[in-house]
Amino acid sequence: MSEENLHGQETQHAFLVAWGWFAEHIGLIQAIQSVPLRQKTYKHSPHTKVLEFLVALLGGLPYLQDISRAAHPLDQDQAVAQAWQQAAWADYSGVSRTLSALSMAEAQALVRAVEQVEQPLLDAELARLRWQGERIVYDGDLTGLPVSASSRTYPNAAFGYMDDEICLGYQAAVVSFQSPTYRRLWLSGQAHPGDTVSCTQAEALVLAAEARTGLRPRRRTELLKKRIEAFEQTMQTTQQRLTTQTETVSRAQERLAAARQQVAERQKRLAELEALYQQRQRRERPTSQLSQVRRRLEAAEHRVQSRQKALQAAERRLAKTQALYQAQQAEYQRLQARLQRFEQDNQTNLTPIVAEFRLDAGFGTYENIALLIEMGYEVYTKAHNPRLSASLRRRSDLPAVWERVGANAEMVAWPALPLTRCPYPLDVGLERFQHGEKIEHRLLLHFGDDCVTKNLSQWFAHYNGRQIIEAGIKESKQVFFLHHFKVRTEAAIYLQERLTLFAANFIRWATRWLDEQADLQANTLNIRQMGIRRQVQVGAHVSARVIEGAQGKVLKFSPCSAFSGRVLALRPGEGSPPLG
Repeated sequence: MSEENLHGQETQHAFLVAWGWFAEHIGLIQAIQSVPLRQKTYKHSPHTKVLEFLVALLGGLPYLQDISRAAHPLDQDQAVAQAWQQAAWADYSGVSRTLSALSMAEAQALVRAVEQVEQPLLDAELARLRWQGERIVYDGDLTGLPVSASSRTYPNAAFGYMDDEICLGYQAAVVSFQSPTYRRLWLSGQAHPGDTVSCTQAEALVLAAEARTGLRPRRRTELLKKRIEAFEQTMQTTQQRLTTQTETVSRAQERLAAARQQVAERQKRLAELEALYQQRQRRERPTSQLSQVRRRLEAAEHRVQSRQKALQAAERRLAKTQALYQAQQAEYQRLQARLQRFEQDNQTNLTPIVAEFRLDAGFGTYENIALLIEMGYEVYTKAHNPRLSASLRRRSDLPAVWERVGANAEMVAWPALPLTRCPYPLDVGLERFQHGEKIEHRLLLHFGDDCVTKNLSQWFAHYNGRQIIEAGIKESKQVFFLHHFKVRTEAAIYLQERLTLFAANFIRWATRWLDEQADLQANTLNIRQMGIRRQVQVGAHVSARVIEGAQGKVLKFSPCSAFSGRVLALRPGEGSPPLG
């Protein structure tokens, strides 16, 4: 493309310019600018500063002040501002004030606007999975976001277990799915106080994924009905025990009352005899009538004490059974409500999907596993209770030969193994890891149609494929600095957390679009071969000349940049949708 008669300007943030072109293409800029924000416009509108905040996240700036105080300040880069359809950028202090003044309702409206833009892109990838006949594979996790332990200005922060130590901060519950085109795309994220534990968040993760995709599998109501029937039998047993114990308490009360009546009668008789002996001035001898009555009174008093203890023991057993029965009634009502909800879900779910959830051991309680099974998912997780591993190692049917599944890992397995506190039999895989002289054991659990026990290596590899979400969490912290909170208000923290996950998706979509729209030349930069880290940490901070004209848009990287001699040229026109 000839540079004659074309407008050109320099930028120190080349990829941020290209991403602005993509943002315009998908309507992101317009969507954010359409959100009502109740803040005044002086030199820069609040929408400009929200967009600037997003661009700073895309550029991987660790701190908000880097907008103005980095070696090449973003707020001085006019080419980036124009690529994002803004007249100019604001100083970081103005961005900070705007974010601090956002209400939670405004932050949520901004997030909804962003989600509406990315929803068609997510839907297209989910549709591609279904068209290919592939199962949707969700991964969920909870990751710590620590802050300074001495800080008192972070709202709702709490001390909790993060990165193998107790820290002040937050726990972010995140869900991603495996994409055939982009490997991983984020679906949802929600920050919780730092003392939140994984086992309380399993259902929330699943519901968040379903709400975002609008898809769900067929609920296994037939299994839930059988579970309720079995639970009814358990409740009947408890009710029978409750009736028996109630009768036992009633008899114990009657026996205690009889013993107390006997004590009263013997006290009265003793008092009469003592008065008679005193009147006649008779001495009390060991075998006298008075001594005999006194001993009988002492025996009756001991009997009262014994029967009081018996009554107290019976009442404790009754109270324990009553509490158990009340808990069972609450559980029964909860299961019935779940069944009713799931039956309604099935009636309205005309196109159920086939999907699985992979979760780590923190989520792997029996109740969470049962819930995911009843919700219709193929479940891959690890055992929450480590004592189960020790119990299995003592089993008489423990196979003598372990199958090698990894460099230092071996496995044995049991298909459809009934477990005491789990309502459904599970495929159980016992892992053995050799670390020098130390041997470590872990348990894999599975429920679904996959015959995992017939191919332990595949089971081992498939479950460990959830490292993709762990890599995503690492990326969000090391590339986008999710744990560096830019502003200390609840609404701004919420907005940053959601926009950070969106930024990771956005760059993946932009990479493909820029590659597809590229006007190929001999010196064209191969952006598709660049990872997210390199694009953010290098591409978003290299110098280039921005040239726009009737023949398209060009980034011509400067000779002193990491991409010296390369260009990124886009053909004129809107082109085809990035995920069409």
